[in-house]
Amino acid sequence: MENIDNKYEIHRIKTDPGQSMIRIDKFIFDRIENASRTKIQEACKEGYVTVNGTEVKSNYKVKPGDEIIIYSEYEPKNVDVIAEDIPINVVFEDDYFLIVNKEPEMVVHPSYGHYTGTLVNAIMHHLKDLPLFNTGEARPGLVHRIDKNTSGLLVIAKTEEALANISKQFFDRTTDRRYTALVWGTPAEAEGTIDAYVGRSPKNRKVMHVFPDGEHGKHAITHYKIIENLGYVTLIECKLETGRTHQIRVHMKYIGHPLFNDNEYGGDQILKGTRFTKYKQFVQNCFNIIPRQALHARTLAFDHPKTGERMSFTSELPDDFKKVIEKWRNYINTREIE
Repeated sequence: MENIDNKYEIHRIKTDPGQSMIRIDKFIFDRIENASRTKIQEACKEGYVTVNGTEVKSNYKVKPGDEIIIYSEYEPKNVDVIAEDIPINVVFEDDYFLIVNKEPEMVVHPSYGHYTGTLVNAIMHHLKDLPLFNTGEARPGLVHRIDKNTSGLLVIAKTEEALANISKQFFDRTTDRRYTALVWGTPAEAEGTIDAYVGRSPKNRKVMHVFPDGEHGKHAITHYKIIENLGYVTLIECKLETGRTHQIRVHMKYIGHPLFNDNEYGGDQILKGTRFTKYKQFVQNCFNIIPRQALHARTLAFDHPKTGERMSFTSELPDDFKKVIEKWRNYINTREIE
């Protein structure tokens, strides 16, 4: 861990050759989770942000190829990320990146309470011969992430150049990310857009909350459309325009349609349907089939970091998701016959 005058490096970002010139406080705010614009501006003022080795103010315009380092006065907890031979489902791989289909229950990167057994531990073993995965970085090659209990597609960069290029595409919102979700109830409109700021809940730091403006959250946009109405629940597709923590989960709760069996946003309760014991038992059986929020990162598309060719990947729904959909279909068909 680099230490300059009792300052400890906590983030290092290399910008892409095509990076547009924007203020560094905005650049960092959009790139780093849980960072407030005010805190970033304070860090710049106190000399905790450097570009190419020089301290910069918050109005510095980020340029292509800049190396940005953010420091803290506190030494971060030193956690060695150990390469582990854990099976992973690689959908695609070339010299620049790989696409992984993450199973539910697998944590993406080491964090408090999850220092081993994560996707990053597995990736470090899979790519142990590459320089990027021998730097001691806590999250090497990681462009984005999905929640532990969400399944589906993730891209991992294999070189620093690919990492900067694909990260910029995510930042510029030129990627295409679509999720399949099962939600309680049926949205009033067949298609819609949720445009609401998302940030940490002031009451519970483990969950996110929608705020009326950007003072306490980050701008977040989710487009959704109904795929199939299943009576008391609905299968929908969500297209992410931004990628905030728990974005789909908190946005769908915000419009009154929490994800099925989402225990952090109220979806693990019976929110629609009858009071009959038989129905309650049916829903409980469904919860047992998919013991997590019903959310799957189904498609991912972006431009190849070397050739510029548009790359698109699709992942089938996992078995637990398929089974719970089929169970709801059978329930609705049987009810209609009766």
